Amino acid sequence: MKCRHCGSELKLPLVDLGSAPPSNAYLTEQTLQAPERWFPLRVLVCESCWLVQTEDFAHANELFDADYAYFSGFSSSWLAHCDRYVSEMVERFGLNQDSYVVEVAANDGYLLQYVQGRGIPCLGIEPTASTAAAARHKGISIVEEFFGTDLAKKLASEGKQADLTVANNVLAHVPNINDFVAGFAILLKPQGVATFEFPHLLRLMEENQFDTIYHEHFSYLSLTAVKQVFTTNCLSIFDVEEHPTHGGSLRVFAQHPDSGVHPVSSRVEKLLNRELKLGISNADYYADFQTKINQVKNDFLTFLLEAKRQGKVVAGYGAAAKGNTLMNYAGIRPDLISFIVDRNPAKQGKFMPGSRIPIVEESYIKKVQPDFVVILPWNLKTEVMKQLEYIRARGAQFITAVPNLEVN
Repeated sequence: MKCRHCGSELKLPLVDLGSAPPSNAYLTEQTLQAPERWFPLRVLVCESCWLVQTEDFAHANELFDADYAYFSGFSSSWLAHCDRYVSEMVERFGLNQDSYVVEVAANDGYLLQYVQGRGIPCLGIEPTASTAAAARHKGISIVEEFFGTDLAKKLASEGKQADLTVANNVLAHVPNINDFVAGFAILLKPQGVATFEFPHLLRLMEENQFDTIYHEHFSYLSLTAVKQVFTTNCLSIFDVEEHPTHGGSLRVFAQHPDSGVHPVSSRVEKLLNRELKLGISNADYYADFQTKINQVKNDFLTFLLEAKRQGKVVAGYGAAAKGNTLMNYAGIRPDLISFIVDRNPAKQGKFMPGSRIPIVEESYIKKVQPDFVVILPWNLKTEVMKQLEYIRARGAQFITAVPNLEVN
């Protein structure tokens, strides 16, 4: 396989997670009776541009289909993060009723609802029919297509260039990262700003976040690699922020290279230097990740087997993609985790891909009264523990497996 950015031959492995079905391919009662499609799940590192990437087996149209079930608007902490983002961008860049904001991967309108609420004209681009429909229900204009240079040229020809483009948790999801990024250079007005948020590779490596690896994530991103991708595709980074979302993310700010509107913050060079010192551009940095994540898997599986031996009931919370990676790599099935609660009605009544564990509404926890609740989206641990605080009254405990096993 060749690097999806620079075309170099990929030889350096990061991790091999065996095989798994697409992480958002939730099963119904009907599809439960049929075979599932599983794909190898391996990650390689480019030793030329240091872009970390999954080996290609599944295509985007197989991963992001009409029944795509990931809706961003069900996490209160994430919604608060997006509301703050909009406020900050309005103040920093002077956005008003004469501005135009375009979000790529607008999902269910989780962010643009706050742009629209401030009276700023906006447009969402979202290829999955299920989430696009939810955004339209909020009154948000949506273009239901995958984004790239072709769509960017079309929108620009229609006078829809943007003062601000937003791309949250989507840069990792695109197979053709060059075409995707080049589209933003076309879509931006001459003095426009593009922001991108994505999980930081350093946090994945430092905190054993292997469950964030799944087929929908084609790339795992450092600022070092992103800077090269942007430079190649006519975008210039002028600022970067670190945020706690999704286990540790970067927010990158970019502009046209020749605009010079925004001076380059010292934070950019500081983070690039930090990555360099930690070894992001050195093959040795990636050498022992497999060993570390195998220990995480084994500790979690040992805990579940012991709970089973003692007759304890274990439930899960959050039918998240990261949970599917963890359970399929560990070989967990309904005998070890009886059910998984999720607030998203689009997932309730379905089954987790691979593990085939049933997904239910929260009332099921009160009915069954499990002894342990495994929080699969560990990045939302504080939010979930607060929401389910009532289980402690009868002695139940919370479990997280990543970055290491914790019982609370």
